[in-house]
Amino acid sequence: MVEISQVNTLKSAFISRTTAVTQISLVLGGTIFLAAIAQISFPIPGSPFPFTGHTLGVLLLGTAYGASLGFSTVAFYLLMGIAGAPIFASGSHGFEKIAGATGGYLVGMLISSLVLGALAGRKWDQKIKTVIPTMIIGNVIIFTFGLFWLHQYSGQSWSWTIEKGLTPFILAEFIKIAIASTALPAVWRLVAKR
Repeated sequence: MVEISQVNTLKSAFISRTTAVTQISLVLGGTIFLAAIAQISFPIPGSPFPFTGHTLGVLLLGTAYGASLGFSTVAFYLLMGIAGAPIFASGSHGFEKIAGATGGYLVGMLISSLVLGALAGRKWDQKIKTVIPTMIIGNVIIFTFGLFWLHQYSGQSWSWTIEKGLTPFILAEFIKIAIASTALPAVWRLVAKR
């Protein structure tokens, strides 16, 4: 039986000792996970951006991996996409994804993974009453960076930025928060029974 009080993240609950090989494997596995979930992508009428699984992936991975490993994994994912691996939404890639209209959301995911991991290190992902605010904080970070970036990049008004870059995604983000907020405490309950 795993003593929950002795571990801070799901990664450490399942993998107590990590080597360089383990860390590299986790970064590669996390990158594959983010690449796969990013391919869940649907166009949204009236928005220049599709709905993607990106944010759900970051919410889960950043929290499960912890601050350092989560940040490293999302950074590696972004670098691989910039380098030409077709791992961004809809198989896209390239520096223009970071420099373009979607860049703020991607940078926001990087920062969000760090914050989510830090909160998970304080065990905020183990109970519903703390995991919901954690997931909301993670999403707010992603969309704050995304909206500021989109506003600057597009040169459009704030109302246009909110209408195109936030409003179409609100319901989907609530669903993603609900998924992550129920999945993480459930996994912790399983860990406690081991």
